[in-house]
Amino acid sequence: MSPVLIRPERPEDYDAVSTVTAAAFGRENEARLVEALRDSDAYVPELSLVAEEDGVVVGHTMLTYSTLRGGDADRRVLVLAPVSVTPSRQNDGIGGALCRRAIELADARGEPLISVLGHATYYPRFGFEVARPLGIDPPVPQITDASFMAIKLSHYDPAYRGRLIYPAPFAET
Repeated sequence: MSPVLIRPERPEDYDAVSTVTAAAFGRENEARLVEALRDSDAYVPELSLVAEEDGVVVGHTMLTYSTLRGGDADRRVLVLAPVSVTPSRQNDGIGGALCRRAIELADARGEPLISVLGHATYYPRFGFEVARPLGIDPPVPQITDASFMAIKLSHYDPAYRGRLIYPAPFAET
């Protein structure tokens, strides 16, 4: 096996990304979410990444913009979702490599933070922490604190507080 290459997604990857995402989650919802996010104003092409091995897409993640509503202004912040890896390659570090690269790229762009809704035992290894103590509330109160996290990047500002509002594709898929 060749090393896994993490690179920006290209249009010719879309079908493979859809296949990997549906397989990773065992359903089509997340694959449809990725497609809908690409068609929205939340999409950031350079922050949609694939993991490629021997010319085959084996993983994908993307960072898209959402709104942090609170205080004196709405602010744009990034959301990490979904993180997908071909089932036969899960637990091989590919998801971690995708997350680390996405975080690096967001930090290099001067973004203040990234939020994620995910496994409480997985994302803290990348620096994610429970979001509520940072003043960031989940989109709906039913989301548990343990699964709703954020990572503060180099340009973090504690003024970034409020309720996270996901872009429309999250509600539509």
